[in-house]
Amino acid sequence: MWKIVLPLLAAGFSVGLAGLIGGPTDISASNEGAVNALNFAVIEHNRQSNRLLLTKPQEVIKVQRQMVAGYLYIITVRMATTSCSKSAATEQCAIQEDPAKAQSYQCTFKVWDKPWSGEIKLTEQTCT
Repeated sequence: MWKIVLPLLAAGFSVGLAGLIGGPTDISASNEGAVNALNFAVIEHNRQSNRLLLTKPQEVIKVQRQMVAGYLYIITVRMATTSCSKSAATEQCAIQEDPAKAQSYQCTFKVWDKPWSGEIKLTEQTCT
């Protein structure tokens, strides 16, 4: 019996550890790399959207980082509409005060960053 149980336990333990190594870990939303990744993701999100007005993060829900030939930041935020048009992207824009106009929605951005080479890319965005 032990000849069967012990190898199964050892295999299960090693698979469990392998799932932890290199996996995403929670980090602070104020982490410098996470802030840069979020700013980049928001710019790309606004550039790719069909909205007339800019959107910006209303709340950071969760931030994770994974090491993968650089850093993969997985950032979940609540986005909301501002009062600024896309052509006014350089202005400081406040989120609409009226919740109906703010039209908040949730997005998860995946940003791959290789800071030592200056490469950064929004690899995925999912908004609901």
